[in-house]
Amino acid sequence: MLDGSVNVVNPLGLHARAAAQLVRVAGMYKSRITLHRPDSNAFANAKSILSVLALAAAVGTTLRVEADGEDEGDAFSAITGLFENGFGEI
Repeated sequence: MLDGSVNVVNPLGLHARAAAQLVRVAGMYKSRITLHRPDSNAFANAKSILSVLALAAAVGTTLRVEADGEDEGDAFSAITGLFENGFGEI
């Protein structure tokens, strides 16, 4: 299992378009990918748009990303890369 922290840096936060992009990328991998918001103790399955949107992650929010499975390295890199690049919005 791989895990690490990411920050939501895009100005609109993890809104519908960014969440849909995240779900599409997560769906490309067999690994289980989970997002955790420590400040509210909320969890989300990264392959479920409703689950991701329920995190209500605004700009500046820190999330933990966990990837567990046979392609966890690639999945973790892809998901954290989305956050680092602000989902292409910055």
